[in-house]
Amino acid sequence: MATFLFGDKATNTNGELPVIGEKAPNFYLSKIDMSEVNLDTYAGHKLILNIFPSIDTGVCATSVRKFNAQAAALPNTKVLCISRDLPFAQKRFCGAEGIDNVELLSDFKTGAFGMNYGVLIEEGAFAGLLARSVVVINETGNVIYTELVAAIGQEPNYDAAIGVL
Repeated sequence: MATFLFGDKATNTNGELPVIGEKAPNFYLSKIDMSEVNLDTYAGHKLILNIFPSIDTGVCATSVRKFNAQAAALPNTKVLCISRDLPFAQKRFCGAEGIDNVELLSDFKTGAFGMNYGVLIEEGAFAGLLARSVVVINETGNVIYTELVAAIGQEPNYDAAIGVL
């Protein structure tokens, strides 16, 4: 398990982020139109997985906006913003915010993404949601960067994530 701060309390995830240099675990996630995608959907592209608890919280929304602003300039790169929010809530947010350079994806059906990526929060008020983290995957499907944000109320290190590309 990995640990981050929720307020001033140490909080655990179900496991560890994927290992840098290894193949990224496959995933099945729902798009805002309720269709399903998996890792193979993005074969040949670099991926930034922006993982967070809920689109309806301030820091999570900020991370989506910031990655959206930077994503258009990243060649052959897809930014996937992943939470357990219902696709309907994700669609509402994208429409209201003009989000069009990133894809919002949901792990609401099974929670398998959170389990397989080691980011499922195990305790506290956000138990069952995803811990704020970033995973970058290269075009051959290998993990090249990971970050579990040290405190749930902090933003990820955007420059470090984009810098590995």
